[in-house]
Amino acid sequence: MTQGNGKLFVFAAPSGAGKTTLVQAVVRKHPERLRFSISYTTREPRKNEANGVDYLFINKEEFKRLRDRGELLEYAEVFDNYYATSRSQVEAYLQDGRNVILEIDWQGARQVRESMPECITIFIFPPTLEELERRLRDRRTDSDDVIARRLRDALSDMSHWDEFDHVIINDKLDEAVADLEKVLDGSGDSSATANAALRDAALRIIGQDL
Repeated sequence: MTQGNGKLFVFAAPSGAGKTTLVQAVVRKHPERLRFSISYTTREPRKNEANGVDYLFINKEEFKRLRDRGELLEYAEVFDNYYATSRSQVEAYLQDGRNVILEIDWQGARQVRESMPECITIFIFPPTLEELERRLRDRRTDSDDVIARRLRDALSDMSHWDEFDHVIINDKLDEAVADLEKVLDGSGDSSATANAALRDAALRIIGQDL
């Protein structure tokens, strides 16, 4: 992937699955091994977010300029805003031998696989749709209409689970962290297409017949 031998780990999940909490817990345990790629976004920052820490906040004109110059590794439109990954930022980290984490959606993960096929992709599931709805409501940041939209989009997102190398079901955080650490170490058995129990769990969560 690069001369620096860094590995690129690409995470995706439906909104509310706890992807960021899970990934941050692993990074806190292994700060010397992992580096976040900070994404661009055109949405407004939330009150607890800082530019350059949580996201790189840009307007839509700047996004279009970066896209047209080929400076984006991937991008997607989510809830009427754009999210994108800096190609040069990721390449610089990998060249320096760092393992890099991307938190993006399934569309972005597909784009990254096309550019960097050696990346390792991981999809995070909630334990159930009911738990996903509870987590979204506990945020107390969205209206009922927005929550309903997020749940509809979550089902669409989760239907792409089998495009990913690994699946983690984020029920109990400690267990999910342990499962994720195994994936990062290359010793995990969380390939949903090969692991029958995980495959059945993934299909059950999205309501498909086993």
